[in-house]
Amino acid sequence: MPRPPRHRLAGLLGTASAASVALALLAATPAVAVSPPLSDPRIIAHFDLAQGQTPENIALEPDGSADLTFALARQIGRVDPAGHLAILATLPAPDRPNTPLVTAPVVTGIVRAHDGTLYFAYATGTADLTGIWRLCPGSTPERISAFPADSLPNGLALDERAGLLYSADSALGLVRTVPVAGGDPVVWSDDALLKPAPGAFGANGLKVHHHAVWVGNTDTGTLLRIPIGRDGAAGTPQVRATGLTGLDDFGFIGRGDRLIAALNTPSEAVYLDEHGSRHTVLTGQDGLSNPTAVAVRGDTVYVPSAAFSTQTDPNLLLATLSR
Repeated sequence: MPRPPRHRLAGLLGTASAASVALALLAATPAVAVSPPLSDPRIIAHFDLAQGQTPENIALEPDGSADLTFALARQIGRVDPAGHLAILATLPAPDRPNTPLVTAPVVTGIVRAHDGTLYFAYATGTADLTGIWRLCPGSTPERISAFPADSLPNGLALDERAGLLYSADSALGLVRTVPVAGGDPVVWSDDALLKPAPGAFGANGLKVHHHAVWVGNTDTGTLLRIPIGRDGAAGTPQVRATGLTGLDDFGFIGRGDRLIAALNTPSEAVYLDEHGSRHTVLTGQDGLSNPTAVAVRGDTVYVPSAAFSTQTDPNLLLATLSR
């Protein structure tokens, strides 16, 4: 969730190792000419900007439906494979919202457990609502972990084997863990590479992948890999890519380290291979409008767009992955 212009906030949301350095340099080099791994981009759902339906993050259901957080509407929605939208829940509104960086209350990262339980982050700038929430099937939302009011919990990842949720804080530039059963958050990594400049978004998109937590820093445009130690502690962050302007969230392809990242401000999605090379695979001409996240299921890639700054056509776009 990169920062929207201030004047739109009322109506919107608003020392690496040598190997790490080498990977970063590779990522910064011009992309080689290769066949794009995506084809057949198509928008399956358009959303109502006036109603705050700005999709911020995504989790997938077994049948291919997409669970979305609508940041400004404070809602969780589900889009079925035919493109029909159902609202699952609306979060309570704070009396005096003062969310860091954006002012308005926002629902951000979302993940799904194997039993269908949805976990998501809600930031309001108030101590009574900010934190991690849970929505069990057929139930109502409940907060399971309270975060400080000056937090902006954003990207969210689930490690069911460890029984932990990982949450990136875009305002404070850190990563917390929260027990899946609920409880107090613990700062897992407060590394300088997660920090933003004052007034900017730091740690944002986040995934658990191959015994590590991968985090994007929106302000610096860097993608980091933080190893998970045998004791569960955070290792030394490794820079895996640089120059990713407007980096929001991302999704991995298969078992390797290939991924597709959403670049919010330029309205692009880029493919990064395991060696750090990259090329653009989707643009505004395909229908992207400030993309916020990426999810991959089989040969289908899902990319929601929030239209935070474009103010045009928030949507959910699908494309076909060529392996």
